[in-house]
Amino acid sequence: MADDDARTTACTGSSLLQPVSEITDLPLDQVNFVVCQLCALISAFWFRLFLHPSKTSPFIRHVVATLLGLYFALFCFGWYALHFLLQSGLTYGIMILTGVEHMHNPMMVITQKITSLAFEIHDGMARKEEHLTAGQKILAIRRMPSLLEYFSYNCNFLGILAGPTCSYNDYIAFIEGDPRRHRDQEADRKSNGKPRQSEPSPNVEVVRKVATSFFCLLVFLSVCKVFPVERNIDDDFIANTPFYAQVVYLYLSMLTTRPKYYFVWTLADAINNAAGFGFNGYDGDGSPRWDLISNLRILNIEFATSFKVFLDNWNIQTAHWLKRVCYERCPYHPTAATFILSAMWHGAYPGYYLTFLTGIVITLAARAVRHNVRPHFLHSPTHKLVYDVITWAATQIAICYTVVPFVLLSVGPSIKFYRSWCFSLHFTCILLAVALPVKPRHLRLKDQQKGLQRRLEVADANCSQKEKST
Repeated sequence: MADDDARTTACTGSSLLQPVSEITDLPLDQVNFVVCQLCALISAFWFRLFLHPSKTSPFIRHVVATLLGLYFALFCFGWYALHFLLQSGLTYGIMILTGVEHMHNPMMVITQKITSLAFEIHDGMARKEEHLTAGQKILAIRRMPSLLEYFSYNCNFLGILAGPTCSYNDYIAFIEGDPRRHRDQEADRKSNGKPRQSEPSPNVEVVRKVATSFFCLLVFLSVCKVFPVERNIDDDFIANTPFYAQVVYLYLSMLTTRPKYYFVWTLADAINNAAGFGFNGYDGDGSPRWDLISNLRILNIEFATSFKVFLDNWNIQTAHWLKRVCYERCPYHPTAATFILSAMWHGAYPGYYLTFLTGIVITLAARAVRHNVRPHFLHSPTHKLVYDVITWAATQIAICYTVVPFVLLSVGPSIKFYRSWCFSLHFTCILLAVALPVKPRHLRLKDQQKGLQRRLEVADANCSQKEKST
């Protein structure tokens, strides 16, 4: 009875689905979340079909998206949902009062959308065009958002519970039905001279993503208790299990934690697609792409052959946010600064900081190996295959080793795990990073520019010779 009371009081949201929680033996807050996401999926279809930009004004779409989002937040979190309004309202006031020159500075560690918006407004209204990168020019905001647009962007029902993050310009273009929202409009319109649909149906993609998400949920519920992560720090397990078996168990225990993230992010992506948001142009064969705001690529994650490839395909929109607000703008040690910001954004648990600090040394070591070792294996397909198999195994072990504290959260258990491995990957990665130096990013960019310039000069010389010979 006490367990039932604890389960009921642990959730600040609606208790309407308490019977479902008891039947499924799942916490009420998780039941509320899944049900709200399914309602959001249904609402997204209705939003696209009955409130399409061709039938409804942007004002109505903003209002409906915001009100539905706040209702779902209230159902899931109860009075805690005031956090969305207070945080958004306070930061909007800061944006207005501080001015475009300084608005990006006081918001560095709040949330992805707010910080992204602040930097994009700063880029569009306070910086010179020639100082912006190509990506910053696309995302730069040229006018201050209205209060309704701002709340709609931050609190819309499509992403208030699980994201994913999107750029303000892409969201507003979606609400207004602006065909220019497709980044490469002319390339999208034609393929081999054939005109394409300006707005393809997302139904097939939504069905695929919903099926994938619930398959991942089924896998997680089936195996999550078979390989508990906590067993990696069990004294008997450490003392009586050969090291190679500990490595295999570590991989399996971390492998079985990922499907819950696959479920949440894939379903969130499907919800946005169902509303018509997320179209990203066409493939070379003319197939529509619905990955503008996708947060992961499952196969690329599971078969990643480098630490970078894994990170590039995991929590993609967060990676884009970190790159745009930190990595591209940090003048010194951008890799370390980006990992530290990521830890701060995730929360106050010490395990987050241990994970991301470990990620710094592993990233540096992986970069050193890729630049210094990989070129020696590219001379034949066989050598490349051997390299890929080795780096796949090394990547999976490195990822699992890195994220154990992220799951355990506390300092004591995390250090106990690393001690059981004698901090071996830490020391190995530090040695590799020192022994195999890599040029700083700005020097690598200069070398790339010089190489490109040389190739252009050679091409020009060849063209000149051909003209003379003719």
